Amino acid sequence: MASKQSAAKTRSDRAERSHPGEPQIQREPKLPFPEQHQESPGLESKLRPRPRYQAPQYKAAGKLEGKAALITGGDSGIGRAVAVLYAREGADVAISYLPEEQRDAEETKGAVTAEGRRCALIPGDLTDANFCRELVEQTVRQLGKLDVLVSNAAHQARKQSLEEVTEEEFDRTFKTNVYAYFHLAKAALKHMKAGAAIIATSSETGILGNKLLPDYSATKGAINAFTKALAQNLVEKGIRVNAVAPGPVWTPLNPSDKGASPKQVAEFGSDSPMKRSAQPEERHRAQRNGRRDGRRIGGSPCAQTCSRYIHF
Repeated sequence: MASKQSAAKTRSDRAERSHPGEPQIQREPKLPFPEQHQESPGLESKLRPRPRYQAPQYKAAGKLEGKAALITGGDSGIGRAVAVLYAREGADVAISYLPEEQRDAEETKGAVTAEGRRCALIPGDLTDANFCRELVEQTVRQLGKLDVLVSNAAHQARKQSLEEVTEEEFDRTFKTNVYAYFHLAKAALKHMKAGAAIIATSSETGILGNKLLPDYSATKGAINAFTKALAQNLVEKGIRVNAVAPGPVWTPLNPSDKGASPKQVAEFGSDSPMKRSAQPEERHRAQRNGRRDGRRIGGSPCAQTCSRYIHF
């Protein structure tokens, strides 16, 4: 425990020395970013600038000590930030990802183990219902139990018109974003006890819509509705169900979107209230700081302006 506290203090001290007296929210990278594009699914290791996920000033309080969590899309972006900071809070984690993302997954594992926790790497395709079920079973076999499910992985591809959205693309978006959430939650419930939690990554597009993302927006709206229904269904079992709906966040999903030009990627998030995309470490703070009684949702200033919240 002493070594973990020392490492956390070192991270915090290093961040403060680099920008003395400046709030962390003002230290995050500013736009424009370099123009860039990647083939889907995209790798965090190739992003410039690299997304920030370690939250050097975040001080853990043992909130997840002894817990086991499964995080889909945990190799990069929001999923990586959640995996690392869950580990800092005391949880062992399992992450799922596509086989092409192995390089990023290994980096996440290294960051998790540096926090003193175990990290199980389980590659596979979440559009396959059988893999979703096996993913849950593998997590339980490797970590011994399952206390938290984070359904985070997503697929998106911008289109200029509805006519450009093919049936194949529509199916892939729904199977990745919605069907996987359903299959994972159903499989996880067999292993969850009172006090467990299910958390879904939604999006502000599920509330506000986005004319370039009709299928993606529809999936996020479905996630919101499913979360509400599931929360009501499981409350008597003592299992909490939440959705967090971020605004623009800098992850590999952005440059690997076939419908986004390199110039659009460079300006991603410029139309948000903060005039920039959020960093994954900021999204995690928003998730951790939301209050359970519903009276105050949100945490850091960036979280409040870059994200919408659904909290049940």
